[in-house]
Amino acid sequence: MSREKGEYQIDYEPAPRITEADKQNDKKSLQRALDRRLYLLLYGNPYGAPTGEPVWHFPEKVYESEETLRKCAETALEKVLGDISTTYFAGNAPIGHLAVQNQPDSQYFKRFFFKSNVVGTNNKYNIRKCKDFVWVTKDEILEYFPEQAEFFKKLIIG
Repeated sequence: MSREKGEYQIDYEPAPRITEADKQNDKKSLQRALDRRLYLLLYGNPYGAPTGEPVWHFPEKVYESEETLRKCAETALEKVLGDISTTYFAGNAPIGHLAVQNQPDSQYFKRFFFKSNVVGTNNKYNIRKCKDFVWVTKDEILEYFPEQAEFFKKLIIG
């Protein structure tokens, strides 16, 4: 069979969108919910936890002497992931902040949120500095932070 110039036939079957991690609901894997953005949550003791009990939270670090808030955010992520060479921070400014008061009689502090993406990798990260971790979709975030659902709906989902 001869083909005209510019005519090509490619026998291609795309990989399935549903992976083994999806079937097993493996929230420790980046190989799940491939058509959605995933967010890293850590289970441990975040700064300012009122009870000292472990809770779910995003990677975080107290701002010390870094040049910028973004550098502080990069350092926080690096302490958890190790190598952040496949991580892209979207911009230099935080996408939002949340004022937190850990005790009724104490001062407020601000928790800033930065948007970053892990790109172009199938690495399995050795997540550290926490008791547990999950990679969740934006809808699943609300299950972990029901008391802050409105904030996250506006920040991430909105």
